[in-house]
Amino acid sequence: MSTTPRERNARCSVARSLEVLGEKWALLVVREAFFGVTRFADFRARLGVAPDVLTARLETLVEGGVLERRPYRDEGQRQREEYVLTEAGTELKSVLAAFVAWGDVHRPSGFGPATVYVDRATEEPVRIAFLADDGRELAPEDVTVVPGPGALAAAG
Repeated sequence: MSTTPRERNARCSVARSLEVLGEKWALLVVREAFFGVTRFADFRARLGVAPDVLTARLETLVEGGVLERRPYRDEGQRQREEYVLTEAGTELKSVLAAFVAWGDVHRPSGFGPATVYVDRATEEPVRIAFLADDGRELAPEDVTVVPGPGALAAAG
């Protein structure tokens, strides 16, 4: 019995994640949220994205559980909504750090890193790594990818 790409993608964590994060601008919105941006106008100003595109990305990120809407009201203004990272959104920090590490090596700007991840207590730089259950750090070449329990059986 053969499987369809749709069945395979429904089981794939990467494909399901891309449904929320795979659109252009989505991870840049998340990046800005880590820098403390929460308001539509501020996202727009920092990203230079069209309002309709930003609206769509924010909606997808809210529906995907990455951001949540919270009401706010500036004095003398009508109530508006801001967008705040959820727990799921906060857990994307390592994903963004991996993008930064890859981009700094394989797509350098010539200006040096635009973002540096540091230990909050010491301000010493940190890096993304694979760790074994016993705490040993593994080099990327020492890590392989294998099908997990949710994978479809290989077509035979």
